[in-house]
Amino acid sequence: MIEATDRRYRELAVGKILLAELARRLKQKETVAQPAVSAPVRPQKMAGSWLATVNLRQKLTDAAYAKTLESAQAKLSKLAWAMYEKKRSMVLVFEGWDAAGKGSAIRRVTSAMDPRLYRVVGIAAPTDEERVQHYLWRFWRHLPRAGVSTLFDRSWYGRVLVERVEGFAPAADWGRAYGEIVDFEEQMADHGIIVNKFWVHISPQEQLRRFEERQRIDYKQYKITEEDWRNRKKWPDYAIAIDDMVARTHTDFAPWTLVAGNDKKFARVQIVQTLVRRLEAEL
Repeated sequence: MIEATDRRYRELAVGKILLAELARRLKQKETVAQPAVSAPVRPQKMAGSWLATVNLRQKLTDAAYAKTLESAQAKLSKLAWAMYEKKRSMVLVFEGWDAAGKGSAIRRVTSAMDPRLYRVVGIAAPTDEERVQHYLWRFWRHLPRAGVSTLFDRSWYGRVLVERVEGFAPAADWGRAYGEIVDFEEQMADHGIIVNKFWVHISPQEQLRRFEERQRIDYKQYKITEEDWRNRKKWPDYAIAIDDMVARTHTDFAPWTLVAGNDKKFARVQIVQTLVRRLEAEL
């Protein structure tokens, strides 16, 4: 509380308080170490790896794929319009290994929806403008308006995946991010947004086959870079980070679906059918 009868006294008092507080905090930053981040704790029900639970041997024949996908897409098309009429929005997060088939899966989802009802946001390295904001800023500015959907091709989970593994974020930052992300998704759910998250999982052997195919076929060569090969060498580190991510951010209001991606046809059908079941339950 500051006596404000005298304008000069009031302004000088405020300035002194701010100056003293800034000096105190700057001095504190030099002497206080970053808080330690406890190791991620897995739920009691999961003794091993989440990724190990995915059955990558699941496949679909061409005939079964065409029939099942067409049926699921027809239902998704109707449900997308039902969302629009009820003013419900949806956020879809697509994460997965390099060459897992995220892009082709997204196309099977969007081909079932009217173009006016969705937007796809591709996420790459942050721009200079985005780096000076809170890391969630570049995502929440793309959240959908009522009745439509936003599909994120990679997402805010980069904070606890690539930024963790590559050392782009200190342990205190990515360790804190699990709670921030859960809060962010809970706020979306409380607002009525339907949140679905997919991790498209493949085996290291299948990834190698797809990498070599991309190098061999001319029109696919743009999809493979030296960074892809470098990331592949860190597969064990990424696998640990993925398990921690699922364990600490899988919730009823924003569930993870681990997609069996060795067979692209099976993965696409699994994703579309999962969306249909979720929307039927929500609407």
